[in-house]
Amino acid sequence: MNGPARITALAVALAGMVISMSGCDKLAARDQLNKGVDAYKSARYEEAIGHFQKATELDPSLPMAKSYLATALAQNVVPGLNTEENMKTAQQAISIFQEVLAKDPSDINSLKQVAGIYFSVKKFDDAKEWQKKVLAVDAKDPEAAYTVGVIDWTLVHENKLKALAAAGVNDDGEGNAKAPKKVMEDLKNVNGPLVDEGLQYLNQAMANRANYDEAMSYLNLIYRNKADMDYGNAEAVRTDIATAKDWSAKAMGTRKANEEKKDKSPGGITMDSSGNLK
Repeated sequence: MNGPARITALAVALAGMVISMSGCDKLAARDQLNKGVDAYKSARYEEAIGHFQKATELDPSLPMAKSYLATALAQNVVPGLNTEENMKTAQQAISIFQEVLAKDPSDINSLKQVAGIYFSVKKFDDAKEWQKKVLAVDAKDPEAAYTVGVIDWTLVHENKLKALAAAGVNDDGEGNAKAPKKVMEDLKNVNGPLVDEGLQYLNQAMANRANYDEAMSYLNLIYRNKADMDYGNAEAVRTDIATAKDWSAKAMGTRKANEEKKDKSPGGITMDSSGNLK
């Protein structure tokens, strides 16, 4: 065999070896992915993370591997814990979801997961931004709209308690007519836009899920904050509180109906139609 022929034969042999190794890696990656899914379903998240990391190393193109890895990491994020380690885990999960989104910006699961992680670690402005990205893809998503409303109420409530405490006043939940005028006027400037936005998004959630009892509960709460915004207008305050109580009653009735319906439904495991871990 002459020189060029030997080189060609060697190249073909090496190419065959590479293809064979690549095939083995892909099979091994799928095995790691399946093991990771089993570990995840058994709540062994550290083990699942190890399998998913190995799967992505063996086959970076494996569908869902990165998404599964990020989801498992997100499960290790402790809600409300502001330690360096916890925040590092949160950012690691977010970064991997962003890699998924770089290839598919409309991947709804990744958008929701990032929003959820930010909410979990109380980065509320970021959480709102990402929930609005969810709504940009699916305007009828009730959970995303509901969460924006919850965040707005949370911020409004924190602002109010801080302002009233500084004035030596307790929140009466019905407009705080006895609070100092200056305090309530300043509070209106801070909380007004948040109350308006919260009402908008909670109503949007209700428009897309009529039996959303959690959204009804927060409509009760945020209408009580709207009463603060209507400070000095007794008629408007009475209307706000009456509306709040109406939503509270609706929430209790709807929750009872939802629970009764749930008790009558058959049990079992439900699967995400997109193949995402839940």
